[in-house]
Formats: sequence, C-alpha cells, structure tokens
Amino acid sequence: MSTPSFTERLKVLLVDDNGTLLQTMQLALQSLGPFTVECATNGVEGLERYFEVHPDCVVIDVKMPALDGYQLVRALRGDRASASTPLIILSALGREKEQLAGLLSGADIYLVKPVPPQELVAAIRRAVSLSATDRHENQMRLLEELPPENL
Repeated sequence: MSTPSFTERLKVLLVDDNGTLLQTMQLALQSLGPFTVECATNGVEGLERYFEVHPDCVVIDVKMPALDGYQLVRALRGDRASASTPLIILSALGREKEQLAGLLSGADIYLVKPVPPQELVAAIRRAVSLSATDRHENQMRLLEELPPENL
C-alpha cells in the first residue's frame, strides 16, 4: 500500500459502538480534511467493512461487543492484506496499562477520548505517514522499554 498524500482523499474506517460519537466523528473528519469516512458499530462489522472498503486508516474503539478493539487490531495486523494499514485506537480507557495493551496489540497510535477533531486529523495524518519500517521499529522500541514483569 502506498502512502497517500495529504491532498488526496483518504478513506478512513471508524469502528465504535456509540452511534452518536460515530456520526460526530464522521461529520468532523469530512469537514476538516479530504476524508471519505466509513463506519462500523462493532469489531466484527469493522473487520468485514475493512475488507469491503480497504481504508487508508482505521480508528478503533476498545470496548465494543462481538470483538473488542484490541482483538480487532490483532486480527488486522495478523492478516497479510491488512497488516500494514495504519491503526489508531481511540478509547475512553486511558490508564497506562490499557494504552500499553493497545500499542502492544499493534496500534500505531493510542488516543484517549475525548479528542478534539483536529487532534484526530493530525493522528490520522501521522499514522498514514508511517512506513512498515517505522511501524516495526516502534513495536521493537516499545518491547525494549517494557519492564520484564509486563512481558
């Protein structure tokens, strides 16, 4: 997958079980940047929608029915077709332990709700700018910094 430029329209998949939040994020992204936004209301639907629309970036909540955000991230990272897709977790779970779990599951960026729309746009742009090498180096650095009791 080539890295899209910021002038071309980016396809973003939002996965969150809160319909009001999904609609708000969709409208905000569409008004703030060149985004086409697709939505899914749980992890299973998010996985299905991913393979239907092949987004440039996926924004994922953690606490969802059917398949939680950590599981969705691992499923996407574990499939060759989606392994290099930029993944952002956007969750109300903000403790260090939860953020670490999200990053270790393979997310590129972990944001804690509420997030101003401009910050989400910046995170999407940052995530789509990462190369596979950047992604790998970030994971390795995270593992190196991890205290042994967390392994």
